[in-house]
Amino acid sequence: MAKASVAFLGLGIMGSGMANRLLGAGFPLTVYNRNAEKAQPLAAAGAKIAATPRAAAAGADFVISMLADDVAARAVWLGAEGALAGAKPGTVLIECSTVSQDWVKELAAAAKQENCPLLDAPVTGTKPHAASGELTFLVGGEAAVLEKARPVLAVMSKAILHVGPNGTSVLLKLLNNFLCAVHAVSFAEALALIENSPLDRAQALDFLLNGNPGSPIVKTMAARMTERTYVPNFSMKLMAKDLGYSIALGKSHSVNLAMVERASEVMQQAIASGLGEKDFSAVAEYVRKK
Repeated sequence: MAKASVAFLGLGIMGSGMANRLLGAGFPLTVYNRNAEKAQPLAAAGAKIAATPRAAAAGADFVISMLADDVAARAVWLGAEGALAGAKPGTVLIECSTVSQDWVKELAAAAKQENCPLLDAPVTGTKPHAASGELTFLVGGEAAVLEKARPVLAVMSKAILHVGPNGTSVLLKLLNNFLCAVHAVSFAEALALIENSPLDRAQALDFLLNGNPGSPIVKTMAARMTERTYVPNFSMKLMAKDLGYSIALGKSHSVNLAMVERASEVMQQAIASGLGEKDFSAVAEYVRKK
């Protein structure tokens, strides 16, 4: 049986790995990226390159986007040359970007008008997980639509979690990200204190990382911060964007996210110092110099 055709929009750090997984699994793939040069490796492997999101979506059974933020997502999905204008009725739309709940609601309403079901499906994992098909998808939308999309999502993932209706997956993803950010900032401060104290750094870190504070994210941050290697698996500017969405979401639910606001403030300062394109663990370099 022929596999469903997929349009993939956005070939950044995560999107390129995800699109490669689809192509490797034999899905007919059309890709769109604002910078067309990033699509060339996929084209060499058999993907079609579309000049616009609308052209990419035309005739596709599934349209997937993996973009930086609300602004980028809106530009790709909506408008005369947007993917929604090219999608035929019944096409399953899958928004994998980490975006705001407000945008998901807006896209869901627009998709409904075109008779296209929407899944909001942000992922957890970084560049290596995207390349190896070991992402976790957090999915909001109708269960029946998820079942239809499951074969597509499965080749990119190790797990698929149905969270609830549209918008719920975004809430869970932002919770995940802001907890990671708060851990990163607090560990950066702990590391700076260790390095400016009489403590033996190796001994102190061994105690902390093998004790109660030694969560997976803290261990990851410790390795990057001590080795001072900040190749972006998840850039600081994107994490800062997610913290902004999280703070707004907290306000909409009458919850004051004080620790998130502090982490956001530190990361914004780190970005202003020139660290925005580096991995978010590079916040340690800003804290060290304060």
